Amino acid sequence: MNNNQTNKTLGESIWQPTLTGVQITLRPLEEADFEDLYLAASDPLIWEQHPDRERYTRERFQVYFRSGMESNGAFAVIDIKTQRVIGCSRYFNSKKSSVEMGYTFLTRAYWGKNYNKELKQLMLDYAFRFVEDVYFVVGKENYRSQKAMAKIGASQIPDFSGIRARDELEKSVAFQIKKENWISKLSEGGKK
Repeated sequence: MNNNQTNKTLGESIWQPTLTGVQITLRPLEEADFEDLYLAASDPLIWEQHPDRERYTRERFQVYFRSGMESNGAFAVIDIKTQRVIGCSRYFNSKKSSVEMGYTFLTRAYWGKNYNKELKQLMLDYAFRFVEDVYFVVGKENYRSQKAMAKIGASQIPDFSGIRARDELEKSVAFQIKKENWISKLSEGGKK
């Protein structure tokens, strides 16, 4: 896998690099991305298992987009072949030895074709240069995302303490990947 990684200039967030794989590039989200990203997100079926099932509407998507811009860790996911915006993800709530990843979506045309796997691999490889633990918070009824977490080796954890305080946590489950487990998966032949 081509894993070109370009850091932003000194003083800017380490959590918004440009990450390039075989199928996708993740680059920092920009205000100008709103319309393309909203077009990608406007399919109600993307959000049918998500706690915010109305995120496909412009009003709800604006909240999502604004929080991404304010996070200083959000990415536009770009299909390398078409150069189209096909989704979004982000790092957030970073601490000395951990960071959260999430708010990820891809258009349905990219489901089941290893795009999400590559996205997670790029982000995890990068994150583990700086932290020991990566956390994910997933909706209790978002079974697709929970299966994706299991496929990349994340373990469900019973305790949210130390992650974050949010109103919707009672509607969620938490997952964790430890750096040592991610590295051992890589040494086993990259079976993620």
